[in-house]
Amino acid sequence: METPNRIEMLKYIPPEIKTLLDVGCGFGTFSALIKKERNCEVWGTDITDKLLRDKISIDKFIQGDIASTIDRLPDSYFDCIVFNDVLEHLYDPETILLKMKSKLKQSGIIVCSIPNVRFVHNLKNLVLKKQWKYEDDGILDRTHIRFFTINSIREMFYKLDYQIIRIEGLKPAKSALLPLLNILTLRYIDDIRYLQFACVVKPK
Repeated sequence: METPNRIEMLKYIPPEIKTLLDVGCGFGTFSALIKKERNCEVWGTDITDKLLRDKISIDKFIQGDIASTIDRLPDSYFDCIVFNDVLEHLYDPETILLKMKSKLKQSGIIVCSIPNVRFVHNLKNLVLKKQWKYEDDGILDRTHIRFFTINSIREMFYKLDYQIIRIEGLKPAKSALLPLLNILTLRYIDDIRYLQFACVVKPK
């Protein structure tokens, strides 16, 4: 699902931040974009060494699964921690999110994008075509371990005692019928328009 640099997530990163951690940074393109646009110190972590092979310059890179490397991160250090399409790949995202509280500064935030399993095209395949077919990418990426809806995202953050600052849909489906159906269902299906949700949260 990852786009080359996730530029649509840039607006959720506060302009005044000084330190940022990009969890699951991949090739480091978003990390590099943040470093350029926000002129801040950027750390990245990823299970592979793709960033090292591409020699994208960030301030510090830690290779390894975040569950095993999180204790190597400094406490009370980051203004912002980013999970772009990462939480769905983790066996226990709740524990990681809880531990990340200690890595944030007092006013720090977490920014993440999370795929929406109720996306209209996914629902169409499930309900009409009776298919739940794993693929190389997308919502049913075969490496996804967890699946989220707008309600389960909210419930997860509330359960972990995070305050939700902002949740917005990303990459809406192009459909002339959906707006009408949404009105007829009193906005009950408003969430199915979006491929992903962008979330900004902070510890209470």
